[in-house]
Amino acid sequence: MAQIAREKGLRFRIIDAVLEANEATKARMLDKIRNAVGELEGKSVAVLGLSFKPDTDDIRESPALPVVEGLLADGAVVRAYDPEAMPACREILPDVTYCDNAYDAADGAVALVILTEWNLFRALELDRLKQLLEQPLVIDLRNIYQPSQMAAAGFRYISVGRPEGRPDGRPEGLPSDDTNP
Repeated sequence: MAQIAREKGLRFRIIDAVLEANEATKARMLDKIRNAVGELEGKSVAVLGLSFKPDTDDIRESPALPVVEGLLADGAVVRAYDPEAMPACREILPDVTYCDNAYDAADGAVALVILTEWNLFRALELDRLKQLLEQPLVIDLRNIYQPSQMAAAGFRYISVGRPEGRPDGRPEGLPSDDTNP
């Protein structure tokens, strides 16, 4: 709709505002990953979900794609899995390593990033996942897990709009070795 309006020389301020907010949200999600992982150059990052929504191969306007593009631009090695959307992504994201399943994507990665809320991703074997990741870090941009559940499973868990889950149970921002009596 916004594109049609522009072609006709019209502006819909509300649509423009929504589009700007969406772009800002995508940038914040990438910053969330950068802040959790640190320097991305040369690091392997597992990505689960590429489609616009679960149960489809539709990647049009998928918020996952700019996140993956940002990771690649920062020099990350992206290992991705999506049950349906990988064939559609291969041409537009040729530098991604496409994996056979979520565990293959996680193998050796410094972090696992959840970008689409497939039911399959809600049922991951957390012990297996923890063994495969280089460090137990999950950045869940779809909030499919509970921070306390992930912390109890031994993960540092970062989601959207909720406190961070940490395996040591310490609130975010406190040092890990409390020497105060």
